[in-house]
Amino acid sequence: MSPLQSLPSAYTASSPEALALEISELGDWFHNIDLHGIQTAPNHFLGDFPNVKWRHISQSIPQDLNGATVLDIGCNGGFYSLQMKKRGAERVLGIDICDRYLNQARLASRTLGLEIELEKRSVYEVEQIAGQFDFVIFMGVLYHLRYPLYALDKVVTKVGGKLVFQTMIRGSEEVKPWESDYDFWRKEMFADPSWPQMYFIEKSYSNDQTNWWIPNRAAAEAMLRSAGLEIESHPESETWICTPNAQSCEGRFVHQMEMDGTL
Repeated sequence: MSPLQSLPSAYTASSPEALALEISELGDWFHNIDLHGIQTAPNHFLGDFPNVKWRHISQSIPQDLNGATVLDIGCNGGFYSLQMKKRGAERVLGIDICDRYLNQARLASRTLGLEIELEKRSVYEVEQIAGQFDFVIFMGVLYHLRYPLYALDKVVTKVGGKLVFQTMIRGSEEVKPWESDYDFWRKEMFADPSWPQMYFIEKSYSNDQTNWWIPNRAAAEAMLRSAGLEIESHPESETWICTPNAQSCEGRFVHQMEMDGTL
């Protein structure tokens, strides 16, 4: 099977039992997707995930996406890619580094008759994808990365319209204004729980050794702004809808400016 593949829309399992078997053969699913009445992750520890988040986020995304292009970074089993395709998106490209998740997304898209493209690719390689997208989905990925801000800087280069961003949040959810600069000898703000900060997980969190960096709310929002985005809305506690700021719209991206010494 090629790394980049558009999937045909004419697939049906011979029986519900056969479909259930195919689902189980692909291992544990993190996305609970309704495949003709069969749930792929009915016992998810977060409930009906990610639909529990989508119910809030979906109101911030147009119902009619006719002609739109979508990049789903860390697409997992394909839930968000499929939702965007259901709304009429012309092109949906989902990328992930996990073959199991990509195979799950292939099965889901075939079963539902929704044609999406799926590619094995790291978030650190998104600049190799041609062009920009009307919607970029970057959900549930940041805290799994060793180099989260570097990845976010790269993601911004693909945002032609809106970024739908989600991350786990821990620590304070308070946001307050801060000064634009501080004297070297001032330290008291670092002891404030609402100061933008990220928690580094050296070993494991929630039985997952890939949970590396978890921000508080202030840090998540500060990172988005620092990467060249403007926050448009905050539809639920861990999700933000963003648009490129003027600098990003001009093609002046932060990590590129840092590399060429113009930051």
